[in-house]
Amino acid sequence: MRDSITGDARLALDLALTVRHDGAGGVADDLAGPAGLTAWVRAHPDTLPAADAFVADEDQLTAVRDLRTALRTLFAHAVRPARPSPADATRLLPVPEALRRLNEAAARTPTVPVLAWDEGGEPAVRRRPVPDGGGDLAAALAQAAIGFLSGPGRQLLRACHAPGCVRYFLKEHPRQEWCKPSCGNRARVARHHERHGRSG
Repeated sequence: MRDSITGDARLALDLALTVRHDGAGGVADDLAGPAGLTAWVRAHPDTLPAADAFVADEDQLTAVRDLRTALRTLFAHAVRPARPSPADATRLLPVPEALRRLNEAAARTPTVPVLAWDEGGEPAVRRRPVPDGGGDLAAALAQAAIGFLSGPGRQLLRACHAPGCVRYFLKEHPRQEWCKPSCGNRARVARHHERHGRSG
């Protein structure tokens, strides 16, 4: 199943993960200002066009943060019947509103189908932005999110419920319960303290 985790999945997941645990019991936002969005985009040169020259403004920041809210709502919807990330529990949009925001953002950049056919492989259609059709960042991110949510990788999506964690992750092997080993350690320590507190 690892082969089904595409660049779209990684980009959509990375956008959702710009909301994270701050290390002190709260939630941090890596997109708190235009500088944060600029740094995040520049960290994705392989998946976002012209990332190295990107400089965010307030309008782009607002558009991407609105898209992220919609995406995290749809991630919470995708992991049901499991609980969503604790960061989202009280901030979820109604699903139709999240879908509307995602689809409207994706529509901002016209795309065309492009046929790709690697030697020995099957032909595949990919969508590419129309040349000179605009470089709307939120549209590119929304299209990646749609690619992920409509693909097989969505079945791997989970919310991490380790103490303090607010991340979503892709379950890449059957026994994986946490987004990363440190979350597993925190969960085990918390269970130990809970049992020890009850017995003492």
